[in-house]
Amino acid sequence: MQQAAVAFGQAAFLARPLRRPPHRLGWAEAGGVAAGRGRASLPRPRLSASLSIGAGGYGDEHAPLFPRQQAWDPYKILGVDYDASEEEIRSARNFLLKQYAGHEETEEAIEGAYEKIIMKSYSHHKKSKINLKSKIQKQVEESPSWFKAMLGFFEVPSAEIIPRRLALFAFIAGWSIVTSAETGPTFQLALSLVSCIYFLNEKMKNLSRASMTGFGVFVGGWIVGSLLVPVIPTFAIPPTWSIELLSSLVAYVFLFLGCTFLK
Repeated sequence: MQQAAVAFGQAAFLARPLRRPPHRLGWAEAGGVAAGRGRASLPRPRLSASLSIGAGGYGDEHAPLFPRQQAWDPYKILGVDYDASEEEIRSARNFLLKQYAGHEETEEAIEGAYEKIIMKSYSHHKKSKINLKSKIQKQVEESPSWFKAMLGFFEVPSAEIIPRRLALFAFIAGWSIVTSAETGPTFQLALSLVSCIYFLNEKMKNLSRASMTGFGVFVGGWIVGSLLVPVIPTFAIPPTWSIELLSSLVAYVFLFLGCTFLK
């Protein structure tokens, strides 16, 4: 009886249907199932093939490279001669910046080379001026005492005074030329003499001394003009210009120099 029960249990176990493990769908199958259910299929991820090549922020693998970027000589970087002018140096710099626009390292190299050349040129000019000034001072110190005493009567005014006084006496000279055919330059000469005395008095603070100095400058200019006129070739003088007018023009020059550079 017991053996019959065991045999019946084995037969019942073998007759039971087997359970298969759940099948996991792949990516393509999952997409098909999702599409079959009315859902949008998920896109498969793709790797980007457009990678930027190069360093330094260029961002363009086909961009030209600056061949002289690593050169130590700023003249070689810009491709100019050592005796090139500032305009040539500036033109070379602008051309290279336009050609290699967007190259940060190249632009820095070009700008650095340009600044080095400009600073070197500025230092050279400044040093030349200092050397010239020191040479002039040395020559003045080595000059005779009478020459030093004579230089003590002169001064160099500011850059604003010279063009103003030059314009005034040039106007008086032109006025004399225009009216020379009608009347002589007597009034213009008197006006220039008064102007010279006025400017001298501003510096000397002594009207009598300024008047004597101005009158002496006027007489000296008139004498030099009278001696200089016969030496001038006739073809160089307009026919309407008289000897008095030519002497007056020379006197205007003396009066301008006197009231401008005398102390």
